[in-house]
Amino acid sequence: MSRFLFVVPPLTGHINPAAAVGAELTARGHEVAWAGRPMVVGRLVGGRPKVYECAGPDRIDGLRPPQLRGIAALKFLWDGFLGPLAEGMAPGVEAAISAFGPDVVVCDQQTVAGALVAERLGVPYATSSTTSAELAGSMSGLPGVEGWLTALIGQLRQRIGDPAATHDPRFSPLLTLAFTTPELVGPYPVPATDLRFVGPALASRRSDAGDFPWQWLDLAPGTAPVLITLGTANPDAGGRFLAESVAAVRARTGQLRAVVCDPGGLLGPVAVGPDVLVRAALPQVALLERMSAVVCHAGHNTVAEALWHGVPLVVAPIRDDQPVVASQVVGAGAGLRIKFGRAGREQIGAALDAVVTEPRYREAAHRIRDAFRKAGGESAAATYLEELAGAGGR
Repeated sequence: MSRFLFVVPPLTGHINPAAAVGAELTARGHEVAWAGRPMVVGRLVGGRPKVYECAGPDRIDGLRPPQLRGIAALKFLWDGFLGPLAEGMAPGVEAAISAFGPDVVVCDQQTVAGALVAERLGVPYATSSTTSAELAGSMSGLPGVEGWLTALIGQLRQRIGDPAATHDPRFSPLLTLAFTTPELVGPYPVPATDLRFVGPALASRRSDAGDFPWQWLDLAPGTAPVLITLGTANPDAGGRFLAESVAAVRARTGQLRAVVCDPGGLLGPVAVGPDVLVRAALPQVALLERMSAVVCHAGHNTVAEALWHGVPLVVAPIRDDQPVVASQVVGAGAGLRIKFGRAGREQIGAALDAVVTEPRYREAAHRIRDAFRKAGGESAAATYLEELAGAGGR
């Protein structure tokens, strides 16, 4: 039996894959603990996980102005959230390592407190890469931004890590688990790490059906059901886009029906209509088994979950890693990209018509689905972590 400490941010899309891997390790007889926010980890991991509490900002919602895009949004992400998160979490991570005594620390790629504290204490760590944007060299064409981020991480290392270390803490020198495959990522620069593509890890969410009114999907046979969602981190940024998407679907009565995730209540009261069902929360993984297409923000987890089910996409990236992931979807042939800030019902509707009716998009989505399932998901990730623990981190 080995001990694994997962260091995670208070972000749903980053915890979900780790939760599936943690559950697999636990099922194999290993001991698993967490460093992060107890309430967030407990809600997503389930059961009664051992959580060592860490400080730092609780969430990015409400901190970042919703109108920020592009480089400004990326700089805020690191300067206003991920950087302070690393500094805030560092004492809690150190206390967790001291109390739990892990054989391996599993660090979320953007929660660099885990990597920096582990390297300073001489504890082997693996990287959990929940987005493929870093693999794609997302800032290679922006040397000024890349240099700025390198300097910011370097300053964090001086304060909470090993000042003598030189590797990028976003990629463990020992093991990086990428929850995707090359079939979606496309060409990528090889980082200085033992990189393992494991595909999506979805086990912790497959049975979460909730109280969804499944009978609604059966009321109009012959219509193509589509999912419209902007994820969990954009509750205040998408009112116009959601409304235009709904209008596009309603203009195709008898052809399309839509299930819409609206956690911020941007469309008004939760409602059920003949063509559109609006809910504040959805059992997304279970729902995707029934969908013909997904309209989303190109968040990595939503994209991976859709493609795991072979569902083509219409992607409208907002910020952060989303433009990179959207480019990967288009490059793989599994969907179309539209402009989040400009696309209206005509553009959204035309894109939906294409991905629903043209076989090439679904065929490409099926190719990625097959690659995802072959990669092994949480089972493969757990095996790689066991090998690292068994090797003593060498």
